[in-house]
Amino acid sequence: MHVTRLDQAPAYEAPNHFDMRCLRLQGKEAGPSAQMWMGMSQILPGGHTGLDGSPIEKLYLVLEGQLHVVSELEGQRDEQVLGPYDSCRFAPGEKRQLVNRSPRPVLVALVMANAPPAGTELIPSPSPIEKQRQP
Repeated sequence: MHVTRLDQAPAYEAPNHFDMRCLRLQGKEAGPSAQMWMGMSQILPGGHTGLDGSPIEKLYLVLEGQLHVVSELEGQRDEQVLGPYDSCRFAPGEKRQLVNRSPRPVLVALVMANAPPAGTELIPSPSPIEKQRQP
């Protein structure tokens, strides 16, 4: 077992993240993990990420506050509002944006796979919506 205490979780900077404080809870510099890592971010009022895609699937869980999540996949844009204990998944290649439009901080957990070794092709698992879009 590997335990990371919150007061010992290393902070990290993520590109295109604004007015956010990000902590690594498991994996990478927070400790051993062969397949994934877990982070937690505090998003201040007005804080947000860019609308960016990634080849890696991402899972988010809102712990406190109200978070606007925007997705864009194959020209289809969607926006949802998540509250405490609501979660969402972004598929590989799906653009995502997190936005705090509330007057209070938002606390959100993130789980994603470690980057694959160079030259490895990621094979995405389609969501039910993605399956419906397939002919």
